[in-house]
Amino acid sequence: MAETVYLLCAITSTAAAGLLSIKYRQRRIPLLLWTTICFTAFALNNILLYVDLVMVPQVNLVTLRTSVMLMGFLALLYGMIWERV
Repeated sequence: MAETVYLLCAITSTAAAGLLSIKYRQRRIPLLLWTTICFTAFALNNILLYVDLVMVPQVNLVTLRTSVMLMGFLALLYGMIWERV
């Protein structure tokens, strides 16, 4: 059951990143770019979570997953603080 949740989270965040990317290409609003980068990092984090816990449980990818998620949060934080809409 947990494997299904990991995959659904990866699919959802990938879909959100794709939709945000489409909107950014249409409107060129900088905050959409930073949100797209953030959700792309979330999608990568969810894929790494699935790989870490389901496909290759003997390999510890916690540091890599945390780094990817932190980069996504920092990108969104940068976009919200320093970019003007």
